[in-house]
Amino acid sequence: MIDTDTKLRIGTSGWSFDDWVGRFYSAETTKRDMFARYVQHFRTVEVNYTYYRMPAARTFASLSSKSPPGFDFWVKANQDITHRQQTDPIAPFCDALSPLLQDKQLAGVLLQFPQGFHRTVANRRFLATALAGFAERLGLPSASLAVEFRHASWDHPDTTAGLTDRGHTLVIPDVPDIAALYRVAPQATSEIGYLRLHSRNAGTWYAGAAERYDYHYDTGELRRIAEQWQTTAAGLEKVYVLFNNCHHAQAANNAQDFRCVVEELA
Repeated sequence: MIDTDTKLRIGTSGWSFDDWVGRFYSAETTKRDMFARYVQHFRTVEVNYTYYRMPAARTFASLSSKSPPGFDFWVKANQDITHRQQTDPIAPFCDALSPLLQDKQLAGVLLQFPQGFHRTVANRRFLATALAGFAERLGLPSASLAVEFRHASWDHPDTTAGLTDRGHTLVIPDVPDIAALYRVAPQATSEIGYLRLHSRNAGTWYAGAAERYDYHYDTGELRRIAEQWQTTAAGLEKVYVLFNNCHHAQAANNAQDFRCVVEELA
C-alpha cells in the first residue's frame, strides 16, 4: 500500500497527556520527558495547543531542537482564525512558526473548521482569504495548508475542485456516520494525503470533547481504512495519518497498530 519508510507519516494530535503515562509512556515519565519519548516512536505530530492559545517562537525553537532529523510538525491554526473567523491573528501566528520554517520542519498548518462553518458564500470567501493570508506569510508550497471541514455541506464538487486548483490539501476525517458531518471517501487535492481519525461512536460525538474522542479503533477497522487508501496513496508524495482519539493513549496505540497493519499489507 504505502512505503512506510519514505511516504507514510503516522502520528497523533498532541503528545502531552497525563493519562498516557503507564499506557503508552513508561510509568516514570514526566511532562518534561513526554516529547522526547514521543519522537522515539513517530516522525510527525500535530501540535494542537496552538488552537487554544497563540504560540510563541521560543516554544517551537525548543521543540525543533529536541526533535530528530526528518521529524516534522503540522500546527493547528488558532481558534480565533477558524472558529471566530478573524484574520488579524494570522500574521503573529505565522511569525511564531519561524523556527520550524528555518529548520525545515514545518509540514504545514492545519485549518480545522467547526461543524457550524457551513458552505455559504461568506464562508467560502473567508476560507479563500485565510488561505491566501497563510500562503503569503509562510511562503510554503500550497500543499502545506490543509483544510478540515466538519459540516456535510462541504461535500460538494466545487470544494475539491477549488482546493485542487489552489493546490491546498484536503483533510479526510474519520468520524461517525452522522448525516450532518463531513464524511468522504479517501481522496487528495494536492500531492499530500491527510487522514485524521477521531472516532466512530455516534452516541458520544455531541457529549463533549472528552467523550467525543474516547474511542479505540480495532484491528479490523484499521485494516479496512488502510485498504481503502491504497489507490489514493499510490499517486501521492506523502500520506499523513494522524490519530486524534487521544483519551487513555488510544491515539498513540492505534497509530502503532496502524503502522503494523500497513506493513502487513505491503
